[in-house]
Amino acid sequence: MGDPAGIGCEIILKTLEKEKYRAKSIVFGSRGVLEFYKDLLALKREIKVIKDPTEFDADFINLVEVVSLSAGEFEVGKVAAVCGDAAYQYIDRAIKWALEKKIKAVVTAPLNKESLHLGGHKYDGHTEIFATLTKTEKYRMLLWSDKLKVVHVTTHVALREACDLIKKDRVLNTITLLDRTLKRMGLKEPKIAVAGLNPHAGEAGLFGREEILEIKPAVQAAQKLSLDVVGPLSPDVVFLKASQGSFDAVVAMYHDQGHIPMKLLAFESGVNLTIGLPIIRSSVDHGTAFDIAGQGIASEDSLIGAIEAVELFQS
Repeated sequence: MGDPAGIGCEIILKTLEKEKYRAKSIVFGSRGVLEFYKDLLALKREIKVIKDPTEFDADFINLVEVVSLSAGEFEVGKVAAVCGDAAYQYIDRAIKWALEKKIKAVVTAPLNKESLHLGGHKYDGHTEIFATLTKTEKYRMLLWSDKLKVVHVTTHVALREACDLIKKDRVLNTITLLDRTLKRMGLKEPKIAVAGLNPHAGEAGLFGREEILEIKPAVQAAQKLSLDVVGPLSPDVVFLKASQGSFDAVVAMYHDQGHIPMKLLAFESGVNLTIGLPIIRSSVDHGTAFDIAGQGIASEDSLIGAIEAVELFQS
């Protein structure tokens, strides 16, 4: 359900108004909060609290009540420890159900990192929570849309630290995880491009040597594994080429290198996938939007995209 003070409940309820999504979705959250937003949006669909998938009824909004919380215990659109803790508990329960094979995948609404930390959970975000709770060491963030797909070698670290993390093994692991995921999602022979770290991909060492020492060797190692991958390519053109169909996905070296083109091309429809986990996980590619929370104007497009993305997984 995401952070109760954000737009998560709103976009969930809007999505579940559509039968095709309601018929396959279970909400992990708090009934009191969900009822508050349901009244706010003047929606009539009833909520059914369930404790097992066998109790599922597609005529209702099916809810696993994880935390007993009411809208009177926090302020909509504001940072709150109680909301951060609740958001974490929702995720924890959903992951347990996924590991037990009770559900196919976990699709997350946005959480607020400040609230999460105030609630006692010192994670950088969803991705790190999933990795910890599933005991996964090698995982990556994949941004997915019809227009562009980007995986990141590094994400939530300072830019100076990200540069130090660009090593052959890390880049190679990212490429292989991406290739495996794309194949699971129906692309039989994915074409992958790897972006350089430095301007013009280092310009043969004039603007940096990471491409020569780390990135190119990783690409060559992937090619020896029979993967269809090229690079490192100049970061200022590789995303354009991918959006035009030359590649199925791009490996970005750091957070903003990959996020900026995705936000420009697919701000509302983009989806966040965590790859490398023992379970399938997707998320909206936007935040809690505290500035518009409770106003009924949030778009559910990214959440719908996140649901549709997990349905592409064939194994």
